[in-house]
Amino acid sequence: MAEHREYFNRRLHSLLGVVPIGLFLLNHLVVNHFAVYGEESFNKAASFMHNLPFVIMLEIFVIYLPLIFHAVLGVYIAFTAKNNVKRYSLFRNWMFFLQRITGLITLVFIAWHVWETRVQVGLGNADLDYSLMEGILTNPAMFWFYIIGVISAVFHFSNGLWGFLVSWGIAQTPRSQKIVTYATLVVFLVVSYIGVRTLITFAYGI
Repeated sequence: MAEHREYFNRRLHSLLGVVPIGLFLLNHLVVNHFAVYGEESFNKAASFMHNLPFVIMLEIFVIYLPLIFHAVLGVYIAFTAKNNVKRYSLFRNWMFFLQRITGLITLVFIAWHVWETRVQVGLGNADLDYSLMEGILTNPAMFWFYIIGVISAVFHFSNGLWGFLVSWGIAQTPRSQKIVTYATLVVFLVVSYIGVRTLITFAYGI
């Protein structure tokens, strides 16, 4: 019974990492990327997302609850799981190791980012606009913290997408797994560019 529950929890953990958490990550980074087109463009995009109907319910049930489950089980996996050199290659075992490390970094980053943005806006201490992120990222220490956090989050999603496709039986053959490896690498590079380009715009106005 315990083995079946653990199997179910890990499958759910993998699924939630892609849907809805991964999709939210992509949406969040794309919305933020509107900053590249100017302050007004970002403010309009951020305001549209903030004023969606039932936004609080969406945040709770689509973002925060799945994220809490994924994070708690992820921390458990990070500190208990071991590399499987017999089943996977050295490269894939390194990816598994980096998956655990980036998961922990991403957890710290998300907690801090939510505190600096969503919580402060909710408390009335800040407005959800361009100047909020500009004020945060003009601090060099915070800029590099966000660079590391965003790249870690994107890697964790991209590499986790590979694990999802394999564990759910979508990519079973060595050839299909190799194709998925290259595809998720492209996802990592493209989405990382979107995230980092946005941070540079907020920090340096370019």
